[in-house]
Amino acid sequence: MNPMEYQRSDRVGDLIVELISELLSREIRDPRVRGVTITAAKVTKDLKLARVYFNLLGGGENRDSVLAGLRSAGGFIRSRVGKELNLRFVPAIEFFYDETEDQAQRIDELLKSVKE
Repeated sequence: MNPMEYQRSDRVGDLIVELISELLSREIRDPRVRGVTITAAKVTKDLKLARVYFNLLGGGENRDSVLAGLRSAGGFIRSRVGKELNLRFVPAIEFFYDETEDQAQRIDELLKSVKE
């Protein structure tokens, strides 16, 4: 892969995933966000918006309360991202539930039922 193909927005996204994961495990004490795994961050090319995707241990039953917890910590997370990554402009952060694992499980169950 040509190094020029790896966009700055991708690098910032990777750093945001690392940083938010660390903040969730070490500093954010909200019980609603326990068991959250940050799976990806897609940052726009202009670095103004970061869409952060998360998953939950044990499935997504209480994802609404987790989303509320992440949103309430959003200001703190954004300020820490700006401070740690030394960005001139800190992207707005939006959280989304990552449905990839749920879809993979559904496909797996369908394949098992067809096999039987």
